Amino acid sequence: MCGITGWVTFGRNPAAEPNVIEAMTATLVRRGPDDGGTWSGPHAALGHRRLSVIDWDGGKQPMVFPTDDRELVLTYSGEVYNHHELRRELTALGHTFRTRSDTEVVLRAYEQWGESLVDRLVGMYAFAIWDGRHERLLLARDRLGVKPLFLARVEGGVVFASEPKALFAHPEVSPRIDINGLREAYSLLFNTGPTMWSGVHEVQPGGIVTVDRQGVSERLYWQLTSEPKQDDLETAIDDVGVLLDASVRSQLESDVPRCSLLSGGIDSTVLTGLLADELRRMAGQDARIRSYAVDYSDQAEQFTADVLRTGHDTPFAAEAARYIGTDHSTVILDPHSLLDLQTRRAVVECRDSPIGVGDMDTSLYLLFGQIREHSTVTFSGEGADEAFAGYPWFHRPEARAAATFPWLLVTSDEAAMPIHPDLAAELRITEFQQDTYRTSLAAVPQTDSPDPVERRQRELRHLSLTRWLRQLLHRKDRLSMANGLEVRVPYCDHRLVQYLFNTPWPHMSHDGREKSLLRSVGRGLAPKSVLYRPKNHYPATHHPSYNRGLQDLAHDALTAHGGVVRGLVDETVVKPCLDISADELSWEHRLRLERVVDLALFLDIHRPELAI
Repeated sequence: MCGITGWVTFGRNPAAEPNVIEAMTATLVRRGPDDGGTWSGPHAALGHRRLSVIDWDGGKQPMVFPTDDRELVLTYSGEVYNHHELRRELTALGHTFRTRSDTEVVLRAYEQWGESLVDRLVGMYAFAIWDGRHERLLLARDRLGVKPLFLARVEGGVVFASEPKALFAHPEVSPRIDINGLREAYSLLFNTGPTMWSGVHEVQPGGIVTVDRQGVSERLYWQLTSEPKQDDLETAIDDVGVLLDASVRSQLESDVPRCSLLSGGIDSTVLTGLLADELRRMAGQDARIRSYAVDYSDQAEQFTADVLRTGHDTPFAAEAARYIGTDHSTVILDPHSLLDLQTRRAVVECRDSPIGVGDMDTSLYLLFGQIREHSTVTFSGEGADEAFAGYPWFHRPEARAAATFPWLLVTSDEAAMPIHPDLAAELRITEFQQDTYRTSLAAVPQTDSPDPVERRQRELRHLSLTRWLRQLLHRKDRLSMANGLEVRVPYCDHRLVQYLFNTPWPHMSHDGREKSLLRSVGRGLAPKSVLYRPKNHYPATHHPSYNRGLQDLAHDALTAHGGVVRGLVDETVVKPCLDISADELSWEHRLRLERVVDLALFLDIHRPELAI
């Protein structure tokens, strides 16, 4: 995992302005604390910050290959899990390698196959290749969007980066937010393409962008497609098991310590069980994988069920760890540490956005920081709920029948957007949500099945995989990379996701509840108590003193920046949350205060121009 950035222009000479690419690269140091470098030519400059995971000495970047006429230069973030197979294929075609790194495989693959190399890659990645032979830039992003990639137009070309903050280090790009940007941020639709930043574009998952003297073009090389399946249930269970096992096996390679996140839910437990089994096959029966859970010092006494959480995770995580045989640790966080403004500031800064989930972001950031003291790579269960239909909206009749994005109903997020009434009239968020919903449904690849239940479940899976999942991957990427930690997500293997998307709904729910196929695959990998445990979201603190501290922070935030925050927020919605007893503040209402605090921090960090 790394941070990449670059500048391609046919109107200026980047080589004559080395301070520009150096400043852009410097913004990404936390993504790549181990090493960094830049390369410049007459029309292009590339920057790289490295988190060393495979081939410490050989994977330095930007990687430059001289050709007969001009250079090929690569800056690359991520991991290509099938690089050994590609290396063997390329060697048979006459290529020679000087390193063990998957970075070199990507560059040799481009030399052999051009931009069609992306069709052969399996993994999570975002990369840029400057082809000096044709004076052309190629940008590519992995199929599910695990690794981020942004770009903006400048004179005669583009700038690109893993995070928007690197773009703002270029003299022609500034942090500016207009009405369209606020609409993108506060609608919670998780569009890919337009962002909250004016002029900043997010490269689509499964997307390729090319830049040359003729201009900028973008296309998709992969998206979910309709492939009707007639497999019986037992075949489907076997196929999913094979695909998941292959994904886990391919992702275990690392030259640095690795571990697994183990919450005590079915996703993380089945994944950790597969990792543990594979590690024992690789390194012997005594090999043990480290696992981590997070908890709060008040949780055992203060836990209160809410719209997202039905039970306390820690006992289930401990039982799962004993069952699998991991070297398990529970990171215990003091609720007061979640109120620390410097920590919250670091979280908002790495997100490049005021929209988060409060203490759940802060605690995940702190968890990753503690894990990084022992490991550089960790595994996470992101993608399982979307691929295996784990969310309540797949199963509750009212959510299935609603003519809107289902998470807007289930999580009450729409009510947690305290936007000033004058601004809300300009944003027209409800209208924007409805228009986007209709467009999104039109993009769902359907089969010829006349069954309305089958068609609706395909819609819900497509919306979840192409929207909801993307914001979870963003969150995990930003909070982990800010700590120099690589997170791998085996459930996001595109072959597994494509298979499950086309699996008939009766197979997906064959035991009458969520994640039926994962439960069938997980038998023997997890204790029954975990396999049949209801869906439980990431934990949040329930301590009244946290609520009181948050109320104080939100009160201060409303007066920050000369009243700018007050001009963006509906105080009639926020004030009751400030005045209520801390003991009575619900999680949904607390989220309103969290976002007020984060908005004030965001404005202070980025100092954006508000063109509204």
